[in-house]
Amino acid sequence: MTSQERRRWLALVVVCLAQLMIVLDTTIVNVALPRIQDDLHFTQANLTWVINGFLVTFGSFLLLAGRLGDLIGRKRVFIAGVTLFTFASVLCGAADSSAMLVGARFVQGIGAAMQASVILAIIVTEFPEPADRARAMSAYVFTAVSGGTVGLLAGGALTQLLNWHWIFFVNLPIGIGTVIAGRALIPNDKGLGIAQGIDWLGSILVTLSIGSAVYAIIQATNDGWGSSSVVLPAILAVVLMASFLTLESRIANPIMPLRIFRLRGLMGASVARGFLVTGMYGVWFLGSLYLERVLGYTPIETGLAFMPWTLTVLFLSLGTTRKLVARFGPMPVMLFGILSAAVGMMVLRTGGLHSSYFPSVLFGMFLMGLGIGNAFMPMLTIAMADVPHQDAGLASGVVNVSQQVAGALGLALLSTFATNHTHALTAAHIGPDAALVGGYHLAYLIGAGSVVVGAVVAFTTLRKPTTVSATTDSDPVDDGVLALERELEFAA
Repeated sequence: MTSQERRRWLALVVVCLAQLMIVLDTTIVNVALPRIQDDLHFTQANLTWVINGFLVTFGSFLLLAGRLGDLIGRKRVFIAGVTLFTFASVLCGAADSSAMLVGARFVQGIGAAMQASVILAIIVTEFPEPADRARAMSAYVFTAVSGGTVGLLAGGALTQLLNWHWIFFVNLPIGIGTVIAGRALIPNDKGLGIAQGIDWLGSILVTLSIGSAVYAIIQATNDGWGSSSVVLPAILAVVLMASFLTLESRIANPIMPLRIFRLRGLMGASVARGFLVTGMYGVWFLGSLYLERVLGYTPIETGLAFMPWTLTVLFLSLGTTRKLVARFGPMPVMLFGILSAAVGMMVLRTGGLHSSYFPSVLFGMFLMGLGIGNAFMPMLTIAMADVPHQDAGLASGVVNVSQQVAGALGLALLSTFATNHTHALTAAHIGPDAALVGGYHLAYLIGAGSVVVGAVVAFTTLRKPTTVSATTDSDPVDDGVLALERELEFAA
């Protein structure tokens, strides 16, 4: 291995560490919420903003940060994002009031968006060869998926052995190390430049639009879908997005060139991934509640219960998925993965009031890992396969926005369905634990349906044409996928 090859693989480790910090932060806080509420005197309603404050700014700034990476340099945006995220983590850990913690979480979300928005773009530009890119994507997927389990375990251990402040302070050494290594290992890139100016109005419109949408989705969990706190922000989000798209079609240097919507691979994979993530986030959240509230698991035991999911993704990311893609192509492997996740949700529905870990939980978690491990890598590869390098940061932001918005929407929808069904069962004189299980089961069913819809979207929008007329121009996205398949087969 040459020094250049060694450098780029070490750079991959750096960006994966940054991704791990983000994933850890979205799960590690959940375990510590009761202690945080007691220490900082949060009300039950305000406590949700410890989570939601991060999600609103994270989802809102992804597209803007991704495009800024294209314009001023992805390394610069990445380093700035990790620095801001680390600084905000220290503020979170030092918080002595609810207002300080929520405010720091808002800032932390901006830093997370800056680093997350350019990670895929850095991977794509650093690994142009399809075989190496597939390996790099596998490492990224494993980090993104396994970090949640690590977060549950670490959150439980740090909270029980030390105190909740350390769930934030733990980011300090990781963040400092990531900044130092990133400056040394990630190559400098100039970006497209800002000589023609930056589309600040478009940036503000799209950021406020996504922020309003995420806020509406989050509020739906507490206030209901018909409340003014949901309807008004949702209407505002639609109006702002329409204004943004109109503006982008009329100016010379848009923050989001509309040509990005013509990339069928990017759009189709992002939509399909959104449906898959809707079900996945629902299982992650509601599955944790089922294990703790119904079966009586401790936070650490809950993290361990998810290990079949994590270990299966690890095994697949070590090369198995890449070899399957090389043998059968991205589409069959991706569809197999998506449908495996749907089956996993249906298996989890067999868990009851007094279920043991084996077989329903164990096999359900295994099938979820089998599904995510086989679906995400080819899905991300197809999404980024034909994106021009000058738009890689924006495309990376699009992929991340689809996940964050879908994840927030999935949690809100599935939690609402589960809660309403639980209330209906309780009103019908069903016991409280049985009513909880009934609500979770309905949510799993709806989540599985969402995943199946994702499979249909993937099949209809991403499948390669069986024949190409000699007189008809082939689609460049399909050409990119076909080329990817051929080169993966050669590399294997």
